[in-house]
Amino acid sequence: METMADDLKRMEWTPGNCYNFHPGSHVGQGMETGIGLIAAQLNALITPEQTTTVLLETMAGKGSEVGGRFEELREIIDRVDPGIRDHVGVCLDTCHVWDGGYDIVGNLDGVLDEFDRTIGLCRLKAIHLNDSQNDRGARKDRHARIGEGHIGTEAMGRIINHPALRDLPFYLETPNELDGYAREIELLHNLRML
Repeated sequence: METMADDLKRMEWTPGNCYNFHPGSHVGQGMETGIGLIAAQLNALITPEQTTTVLLETMAGKGSEVGGRFEELREIIDRVDPGIRDHVGVCLDTCHVWDGGYDIVGNLDGVLDEFDRTIGLCRLKAIHLNDSQNDRGARKDRHARIGEGHIGTEAMGRIINHPALRDLPFYLETPNELDGYAREIELLHNLRML
C-alpha cells in the first residue's frame, strides 16, 4: 500500500495520467473478501483532488486472482466511495480476457456489449494489446507476440479498429526485444484503418 501511495503522489507531478495495476488475489480468503480488501485499499489511497485515474486491469482468472470476470471489477468499483469513484477506470488486457474465457476473436462486439452492461465503456481507459499462447478460457496468462498466438492477427486488426476502442491508448506487453516491438508496431500500423 505504501508503494502505491508513493506512486500516486509522484504521478501528480505530471497531471492527468493513468495508474494501471493488477487488482490482486484473495489467496484463499474468498472472492468476497478479496474484492473488499481491494476496494478498501482504493478508498484509503485515492483522493478527490488527484488527477490520476487508477485502472483495474482485467485478469485471466488464474488461481485466486481477482478480476477475471467483469462482474468482479464492477463490484470493486461499486465499493469505491462515490466521491472518488470517477478516479477509477479499467484497462482491458486482450490476453487476459481471452485466457479468462471472453471470445474477443469470434464475438468482440458481444464481449464489449457485456463489458458495457457490466462496467460501462465510459470506464474503459486503456488496452494492453497482447496475443495469447493459450486456448480461450485456459486461465493461464501467457502472453504471445502479436499474430503468433491463439488470438491472431486478424482479430488484432478488428480490436484496434473497433469504434469503441480505436481512440484509446494501446500498450504492447508482448515477449519481445526492441526489434520485435518495431516489427509489431509496423504490423499494427499496417492493420490500422484510417
